[in-house]
Amino acid sequence: MKMFSQFGDMAKMVKAAPGLIEQANTLAAQSESYRQQMDAMAVQAMRAEPAAGVLEPIAGVDLDRYARIVKGIAAYGYDQTKLPDVAGMFGIDPEAWAQAQAGWGARIQADRGVGRAFNEIYSAV
Repeated sequence: MKMFSQFGDMAKMVKAAPGLIEQANTLAAQSESYRQQMDAMAVQAMRAEPAAGVLEPIAGVDLDRYARIVKGIAAYGYDQTKLPDVAGMFGIDPEAWAQAQAGWGARIQADRGVGRAFNEIYSAV
């Protein structure tokens, strides 16, 4: 009796196989499409140019100086609390640094071109 039950289960599995294969193929196609979109976005980010005017200094701090200050905390074990101290070494007072830090962070998040430019400077210094 158990053998006939197993044949019945196999028959159900064979009937379900085309649907399962179609689902797997659909998922594979969706996954490939997503991968292609992510690749395109990565290429776009690497080639992105900043929008007009977004590289203007914030509170007297240009992007180059901002990147150098941010990288400067490496000497302090990347202790974020040292950023105002490092900014002071560049002649930037705490209030100006607070404005610049918030502003550049927002620009980097909002504009891929600014993010790309920041990464290039950060890597070079």
